[in-house]
Formats: sequence, structure tokens, C-alpha cells
Amino acid sequence: MSTPAPPDTLLVTLTGHDRPGVTSSVFAALSQVGVEVLDVEQIILRRRLILGVLVTAPRDLKKVAAAVERTAAELGMTVELERGTGDNRSRAAGRVHVSVIGSPLKATQMAAIAGRIADTGGNIDRIERMARYPVTAIDLHVSGADPDLLRALLAGEAAAQGVDVAVQPATLLRRGSRLIVMDVDSTLIQGEVIEMLAAHAGHEEEVARVTEEAMRGEIDFEESLRRRVRLLAGLDASALDAVYDDIVVTPGARTMVRTLRRLGYRFAIVSGGFTQVTDRLAADLGIDFARANELEVVDGRITGEIVGAVVDRAGKATALREFAAAAGVPLEATVAIGDGANDLDMLGAAGLGVAYNARPVVQQAADTAVNVPYLDTVLYLLGISREEIEAADAEAGIVTPSPPVARA
Repeated sequence: MSTPAPPDTLLVTLTGHDRPGVTSSVFAALSQVGVEVLDVEQIILRRRLILGVLVTAPRDLKKVAAAVERTAAELGMTVELERGTGDNRSRAAGRVHVSVIGSPLKATQMAAIAGRIADTGGNIDRIERMARYPVTAIDLHVSGADPDLLRALLAGEAAAQGVDVAVQPATLLRRGSRLIVMDVDSTLIQGEVIEMLAAHAGHEEEVARVTEEAMRGEIDFEESLRRRVRLLAGLDASALDAVYDDIVVTPGARTMVRTLRRLGYRFAIVSGGFTQVTDRLAADLGIDFARANELEVVDGRITGEIVGAVVDRAGKATALREFAAAAGVPLEATVAIGDGANDLDMLGAAGLGVAYNARPVVQQAADTAVNVPYLDTVLYLLGISREEIEAADAEAGIVTPSPPVARA
């Protein structure tokens, strides 16, 4: 009868109030007993620290225990020692990041999401907070789950719970530079440019009705666009300048572009709107590529016609592929963001398709949905935390609003 192998590892866990020097003191104590460090995990919540250190089993356990217990006592912390066999387990296949975003994020919602992960056989290995305002964003590192099954299951749970959930494979793509391709109307900017023009022409309500039908996918986009543009016939072209001056960029859009450009990301906008507006917007925001429809203007007036082919649903996906090729970025490293039915092909062609405050048909088809009014929420899906964003802005001399004070 064989005897079990003797324990060959020791887990040291310290808990208590955080202060400078805790980690260095623990390792100084361990250095006295000649062990090798195999793994380390540390988290801090409301200044309370939990530090776990996995080391090789020492020859003299009593000596190790005395050293770390003495250090813990000096720090006013508690310590636990647990012997075992083997190194820390390797994470299972099917590693993904599950991003959960809520405003607010409730315990019942997190319980539901965690429960669905468990239902697929997945294990939550690690949890990180990406942001605590103006939304709460949590990143779960999950292993052992089928990504497609998990995505489908969590999409339904997210809708039921009223939170946003994204499931992405844990690959190097999440850390590499990528191409972000955005719709413009009701995504990059608030409102619809054609409706703003229609207001100058006295046809706002009629144009808004046709726009909504097109965005829901009830009528062909090209047909709807030509119908709406004809209502602009005779409008003085100066209305384009007036509309541009009235444009409100979506909150967080400038932050997202500014932050990702620092990391080498490229940006494109693809719009069913008009080049007379989108080209100026691209120049203003530092967008690398832009494609949209061109309104025909003759003798200073809009004729009610489009110049050239219409940028429709298929045209948006074509533009994404062409921009990716021009930027030298593989399709799997592209991110598309849109809200309407004419964005569906583009969202499907991208490596990650994000439905931003989108119609139900778009949310159901996209990889993930974001339903909060801040476009920089997309940064959390890419593994960038609010703290990192603000630190980079501070270094550049950009002042960001202070977070609200937590209630007692």
C-alpha cells in the first residue's frame, strides 16, 4: 500500500487593515526561512487587505509559523497557515472575461449572473472592479465555461436583471491595439442629423417617423433615406453649419477616443448621415477614417438628392472591412458600436459588436449591449479601469470630476 505524498506547499493568508509596508514585512519574514514563492494574490476593499502567498513547504513549519505570526501581530493582522500538495491549479480551458455593468449594480443582479456562470460549469477565478462611477463595472475572470453557451445564457439573464453583460475570450486581442468603428447618429452624437435638418425645413415629425421605422428594420434603409432627403429639397445649405453647431457629442465619447488613441487604437465613423457633417466631426475628434452619404448641394441649396451610392446596412460592413485593411488590423481585432438595424451587418462583421442604447432587434443580435448613457463604458469592456483613465488624464493636465461621496 502506497503512502500519500507529503504536503509540499504552504498557503499563508493575512487579513486586516491595509497600511504601507504590509507586503514587504510578510516577504521579509518568509525570506528568513528559505522558501520559494509560487503564487501571490492581494486585494484591498475599503482599506481592508487580504494577502495570500503560496510558498514551497518549509523544512521547519514551526519556524515559519513563528516568523509570520510575529509579523502579523506587529501589523495588527490575523494570519492562517494551510499545508497542501501541488502548485496553485492551472486555470481550466474556456477562459473568458465577463464584464458586468450596472447603474446601480445590485447584489441580486450579481447573484443571478454568478449563478448562470455556475450553471455552465464555469468557475470565477478572479474579480476586479473597473469603475465605481458614474456606473459600477465589474470584471469577472472565468474559466471552464463554453464561451458561446455562456454568452447566450448571460444575455437572457442580463435582460431579465436590467444590467449589461459582455462575454469575451481571454486572449491577447483584449490587450492589443484595435480599430473602433462607430455609428454616428444616436451613438457618437445625441440625436439624428437628418431630423435636425428637417426641423429647419419644417418636416421634422415626418422625417422622425420614417427614421424610427428604418432603425427598427421595418423598411429598407436606402428607401427611407431617399424619402427623407427629398423632404430637404430647397433648404439653404447654411443649415448644415447651424446643425453642426448644435450637435451634442455623447457623454464619454471624447474620453474614449482620447484614452484609446494613447494606446495606439485607430478610429472610424460609418454613417447613414452626411459627409458635410461627419467629416467635420471626424476632424474635431481625431477620427482616422470616415464614410457617409453626400448631400447634393447646387447653388447653395440642398437638392433633395444623394451623390453616389448610399451607405446602407451592407455598406457599413464593407466600410469596416476596408478600414480594417487600411489600418492593418485583423477583423477579429475590430470593435463596432451602433444602435440601429442598419448597423447589424457591421456589428456582425466586427470582432466585438456593441449595441449602444439600441433597438431590441439590435441588442439581440450583437455580442453585447450597453444601455447606459456613457460611451466610455466601452473602455471597461476592453479591460481599462476608471482609475487608469483618470490617471492618464491627470498626467496630461485634464481635470476629471470627483466621484460622489459614498453614503454611510
